[in-house]
Amino acid sequence: MFDYSKYLTAAVMTIIAVWRFPAVRYGDSHRRALWGGYAGFAVALWLYTPVVMDAVDRIPVVDLSALLRHFSSTGAIVAALTYVATSYGKSSQAVVPRHVAVSRWIARASYRAGAVGVAILTFLFFTVVDRDKPSENFLIDHAGQWGAAVYMSFFYLFPLVTTAVCGYQWTRAARRAESTSIRIGLGLMGVAMWMGLIHTLARIAILWVAVAFPLSPSTVVFLVDATSIWMNALFLIVAAGASIPTTRAVAARWTTLRTLYKTHPLWFDLMNAFPGTSLYPPEGRLAEFVHIRIPIDVRLDRWTQEIADACEDLSYFAPKNLMFATEDIAASHTDPEPTAEAYWIKAVLQVATTKTPFRLV
Repeated sequence: MFDYSKYLTAAVMTIIAVWRFPAVRYGDSHRRALWGGYAGFAVALWLYTPVVMDAVDRIPVVDLSALLRHFSSTGAIVAALTYVATSYGKSSQAVVPRHVAVSRWIARASYRAGAVGVAILTFLFFTVVDRDKPSENFLIDHAGQWGAAVYMSFFYLFPLVTTAVCGYQWTRAARRAESTSIRIGLGLMGVAMWMGLIHTLARIAILWVAVAFPLSPSTVVFLVDATSIWMNALFLIVAAGASIPTTRAVAARWTTLRTLYKTHPLWFDLMNAFPGTSLYPPEGRLAEFVHIRIPIDVRLDRWTQEIADACEDLSYFAPKNLMFATEDIAASHTDPEPTAEAYWIKAVLQVATTKTPFRLV
């Protein structure tokens, strides 16, 4: 059952990272940093799953999966700190608040600290950690070893700082948020960070207690599994907190997609009738929706403008009094004005493309 929770947590974090992937290309540094945090933690969580661990362990480096997930976690932590620092934007105040200045200093220092930390982690991993045989669970199998305790304690310095900074900043921001959805989202993320701080302190304590006072294997398994469940829960809370403020954006994006889907046949026919109106050759509906070169809101605005330009060219082919005829036919429709325009476009488009008159009735 516990293994299934690992897959669930990794899958949820991956879905969020994929959902926010357009920020890498179209977003600012703030959104890219947020995506980097989600992506890094998604990789780290997948490296906790048995299937991925077994695949990585085929590489002839003992416990390589543990080192790789610590690398990816470190990268995600640096991204999270950058996200917190950039959340405040560029302040025009003469005196920057202390908590903002501290966050920005930590974010700037995190890049160098991350690079140095990765180098030190690698050195400790290959020197002080006893890796005579592969481990199924790094903490459980290395419990009581001072080398592993030193290695993991150094690694936990990064999440210790991150959870403290993010927990303080997000809890503070939640109290000041104007929108209810943002307040709830930031509140959940703040709670998750305080949970992360407790998790990190608990893991460090387990490591050194096992060194100072040898614990039974069953006790170590119980403590590590308990903190692992705690960790999975906090990641799910982070995912929920990050998703709640975007519900309004998701609804708007869905509306835009539906409008784009319904507009495509009209746009496609007009662009084929008047080549050169569109900036690029029109393609089928599926091909257009697969493309990610242009954001969907920009694409809808462009299609709307191109349809308007094509309709202006189309007016030269319109028979006299056609609009009055379409208005008469659409008068009984629930929405007569757009219906009359649709009839008019369809009629004139047939005249323009086939040079044959169109019968409205």
